[in-house]
Amino acid sequence: MSAKAIREFDGKRILTTSLPAFNLNKRFAQVAVSKSFVGQSREEFFGAIEAASPWLTTLGETKLVVKPDQLIKRRGKANLLLLNASWAEVRDWVWERINKPIQVETVTGVLTHFIVEPFVKHSGADEHYVCIVSNRDGEEILFHHEGGVDVGDVDAKAKRLQVGIESVASEEEVTAALLSSVEDARKPILAKFLVGMLAKFRELHFVYMEINPIVLVGDQISVLDMAAKLDETANFLVGDRWGEIEFPPAFGRAKFPEEEFIQDLDSKTGASLKLTILNHTGRVWTMVAGGGASVVYADTIADLGYGHELANYGEYSGAPSETHTYHYAKTILDLMTRNFDERGKVLIIGGGIANFTDVALTFKGIIRAIKEYQQKLKDNKVHIWVRRGGPNCQEGLAIMRDVGEATGVPIEVFGPETHITAIVPMALGLVEKPTTVAVQPTTAKAIGGSKPSASKPSSEDGSAAISDDEEGESADELESKGVAKKQAPVVIQDEGIVRMTDNTRCIVYGLQQRAVQGMLDFDYLGKRKTPSVAALIFPFSPNHYLKFYWGTSERLIPVFQKLSDAVKKYPDVSVLINFSSF
Repeated sequence: MSAKAIREFDGKRILTTSLPAFNLNKRFAQVAVSKSFVGQSREEFFGAIEAASPWLTTLGETKLVVKPDQLIKRRGKANLLLLNASWAEVRDWVWERINKPIQVETVTGVLTHFIVEPFVKHSGADEHYVCIVSNRDGEEILFHHEGGVDVGDVDAKAKRLQVGIESVASEEEVTAALLSSVEDARKPILAKFLVGMLAKFRELHFVYMEINPIVLVGDQISVLDMAAKLDETANFLVGDRWGEIEFPPAFGRAKFPEEEFIQDLDSKTGASLKLTILNHTGRVWTMVAGGGASVVYADTIADLGYGHELANYGEYSGAPSETHTYHYAKTILDLMTRNFDERGKVLIIGGGIANFTDVALTFKGIIRAIKEYQQKLKDNKVHIWVRRGGPNCQEGLAIMRDVGEATGVPIEVFGPETHITAIVPMALGLVEKPTTVAVQPTTAKAIGGSKPSASKPSSEDGSAAISDDEEGESADELESKGVAKKQAPVVIQDEGIVRMTDNTRCIVYGLQQRAVQGMLDFDYLGKRKTPSVAALIFPFSPNHYLKFYWGTSERLIPVFQKLSDAVKKYPDVSVLINFSSF
């Protein structure tokens, strides 16, 4: 889930469109700075607003409300709210503030977006507070019979109703749990609205929706002030119902073009690419693999007293391609070499020990970017520090070290034998770098130094032959353990449940490499002595081997064309995992 805040204008537009039975106000206008704003006269600017929302000029005696629409909290207390005003007064108020900087509490930003809507006459007794929040168990509804700017600590005051993922709240349940402090005459319509609001909340993939206040005058409900977040990843499901929508940055923080580029890149890949620029003139830059690792590195840099020098925050993970990694690295290198600093700069390329990401492959993308920017890196006195572990990490680290020597860019390389954050104080000059760094052999060399295809005898049809004493370990290991000679243990069943043990072995039907690697990772972490997967079945190719990772070493697991051959070869197998579609 990717929870993204949206503008109040968009939240109200979506909600009012999806709940037609409540006849919610649909007259609200957005006043926003466009690319053509500079050079526009006041009349031209507001003329375009009136053309888009003609109801503004046909109000009669109806008064208006106007406020900034830029994810600013407590606008009323910040004097950023004009109530009960005419359209002429709204124009004057907006023109005095639009495209001008303003400080809200400790944050300074430029006002570029406003929302204008009709003023609703009501008393304080008509105001209520409601909020729906998604959590791991479903949705929680918070309601307080009092609302408005002085509602206070709603977390402590509000009544709550948790609605499970597969449950539906009835009007009776809502009334009993949330509306006990509301006048009896108001309960039916409020209960009906809350049930409908929850249904649309789920249907349209909201993750947060707060209305404060929600006003009930007679039998008419009005949504006066609203904050909402959507699950951005649901765009492909309900994007057409959202309509044209924007996920704006927090107030006071305009997005860099580079951040928008990485966000666009992230939306086009199954991997994760994130970049937030904190201080574009900072000296300490990071290029971290993994969301958890990115937090660890940022915290460590801040704890060591260099938080003010931290230039960016972000991560790349989920096995990004070489091309995606190249563009990500290129963007960071371009940003960090724009402003010269006599003291030099530091780039920390860090990460934990990957489970399935090919470290060498992702490093190739980073190396392409380093070669492209080598002169700028040297001109800006950039010192690169690398720490990484995982599949093919030693190959990647060796290539990274060679690139440093070839380009003249100082690159210090450390593998999984070094603690994840140990390079940070070294990079910041707080501790000395070790005089010697142990370099582990590549995993390929550690298990024999040859590729699978080159070390296996060929069968008559030209495919790799599966010998009787080879599997995901060396032949000697299997011979000593007698794995191939074991008989399948008795399967204990209880009401259809097969009980797995640390000796259970299986055959996977289907070429599901990601699933198998996940099983091996679990086996390794669970301290199994041998992989739980004995072989794979793939009817559409000759017998061959596939390389998987067992911790930081490699294992070759056979792929058979026929299930009968696999069962004959591995009589200790008692489970078949079927991925076939027939």
